[in-house]
Amino acid sequence: MKNSVNVRKRNSSSFIVAKLFVLAGLLLILALLLFGSTIGRQFGTVQQTIMEGLGPVQKGAAIVIRKAQSFFQDYLVLWNIRDDNQQLRAKISEYQQQLDQFREAYARNRYLENELAFKNEEKFPSMTARVVGKDPSFWFQTLIVDLGKNDGAAEGMVARTSLGVVGQIIQVSDHYSKILLTNAPSSSIDAMIQKNRIRGILKGAADKGYTLHYILKNVDIAVGDHIVTAGVGGTFPSGIPLGTVSAVRSQRRGMFQEIEVAPIVEFGQLEMVFIDVSEKQKIAAEMGRPLEPVVQ
Repeated sequence: MKNSVNVRKRNSSSFIVAKLFVLAGLLLILALLLFGSTIGRQFGTVQQTIMEGLGPVQKGAAIVIRKAQSFFQDYLVLWNIRDDNQQLRAKISEYQQQLDQFREAYARNRYLENELAFKNEEKFPSMTARVVGKDPSFWFQTLIVDLGKNDGAAEGMVARTSLGVVGQIIQVSDHYSKILLTNAPSSSIDAMIQKNRIRGILKGAADKGYTLHYILKNVDIAVGDHIVTAGVGGTFPSGIPLGTVSAVRSQRRGMFQEIEVAPIVEFGQLEMVFIDVSEKQKIAAEMGRPLEPVVQ
């Protein structure tokens, strides 16, 4: 019994040893083939087989890797561009605000320079008043300025700018005055056509500007003609600009033409005015009446 067990053990050991010899032989043959195939820089059959099998896999992996790299590079670039765009937008917004401020400062500086030059050139006695309020009602279109009785302002005094006539003071308090604008429907001024000196009455028409009355049909007047103060009564010196003719119509009935005049003064943009404090204006104020029928 023991002999048979020993025989089986020897046979099993011999089989394992044989397998190891066979495996070692195969590995040796494979090593020889690989070594031999690399001599002369030529690939052997085994290497070619491995390459044919791994080539598509490596190619696909390389494509995937390149696309992944390109994606992440593009993503990082886009992310950086997004941050740059946000920073640029913030800077543009900041610069735009600064530009708006510079434009406003420039426009205001030009406006003040023009008004100062006008005051120096005209040399009429005047006070500078700042516009602090406005009454936009249709019939009584007025401005409130920061000069009153304590400053020497009085009812009847005329307000002007470098462009032309603004209106006339109709009410004063200690520190403020109310000016009736020349385009108010309750206002009228002796005016004339500058090119031929024909006189008429310029009446306010609120947002539509003015209408020029009592100009006969045979009078030469056309769109673009300048309308100025007539200088009657002494309230306004002759020749102060009032506006330009914007429309002329002649009806079959009646003696006069229908004439519309566009104001030369932008009433909605007024920031400051000059109050005429000449002796004539003071006398008119003391007498309690205007020198001209400015308000009817």
